[in-house]
Amino acid sequence: MVQWTPDDIPDQTGRTALVTGAGSGIGLETARVLARCGARVLLAGRNQAKLDEAVGIVRAAAPQAETDTLLLDLSDLASVRHAAERIAETETVDLLFNNAGVMNLPTRVTTRDGFEMTVGTNHLGHFAFNAQVWPALRRSAGARVVTVSAIAARWPIGTLDDLMSENRYRGMAAYAKSKRANIVYTLELARRTAHIPVDAVVVHPGAAMTGLQQHGTGPLTRLFTPLAARLLMGSAAGAAWPSLYAATSPDVTGGEFIGPAGRDQTSGTPRPVKLPKGIVDTELGARLWADSERLTEVTFEP
Repeated sequence: MVQWTPDDIPDQTGRTALVTGAGSGIGLETARVLARCGARVLLAGRNQAKLDEAVGIVRAAAPQAETDTLLLDLSDLASVRHAAERIAETETVDLLFNNAGVMNLPTRVTTRDGFEMTVGTNHLGHFAFNAQVWPALRRSAGARVVTVSAIAARWPIGTLDDLMSENRYRGMAAYAKSKRANIVYTLELARRTAHIPVDAVVVHPGAAMTGLQQHGTGPLTRLFTPLAARLLMGSAAGAAWPSLYAATSPDVTGGEFIGPAGRDQTSGTPRPVKLPKGIVDTELGARLWADSERLTEVTFEP
């Protein structure tokens, strides 16, 4: 396969990208590269100070960049609604990155709306935001929605039974469940948007230290995390490649799963990769969609 790098991204002048979780990690790197390629970038996150700092980093890389920030707490449906209304009323969004997330919370906690925090943030928050920001994507002549999943979606502990982990909670199981939901949601979105000029693509970034790992607890985690950072995991810059490729490559089509081509898909040039077993199921997709609408009380009709 031909090696792809961000240098291959076409000129993005005139396009607007909205990136959730843009205050750090993969989201910030995605925003930085797209701004350097000419895109107007909307950096969304729940901490204004971090967003302002991120804007400074983006503008250092692209002094002429046009940027704006959007306060968005995906664990709070009222915040989601307020942020989406602002965008839906005033913007045309060409590239939407469902990137923000939480990982491996040590105990089961809930969002303001009563959802298990990991699934509530990583999946339901994005589902509700996408539904309510949809008019801004429909104004685009050719929008793409890129949802960031993870290798964890392949783990057998990530089944979508007991979505809210009410029967049993394990931090990494909840994370795997949310990342599997990201894939199932995106495939269903691709099916529902096949008739309109919007492509829904799901990616996984490989393995990288991005800040998500901060919630692990216990002596083994404290020992393993710094070792993993040095020996096993790549940088946020490399981990952003699948998202950037999925959003900008003319070779990508809706419904594809993009990941790194390297050994064990942990790093390397992005390419279409095999979906986790048992995930290509239209009944599963329709059921998750219906459950997401019911839980968030948001109707999503692309």
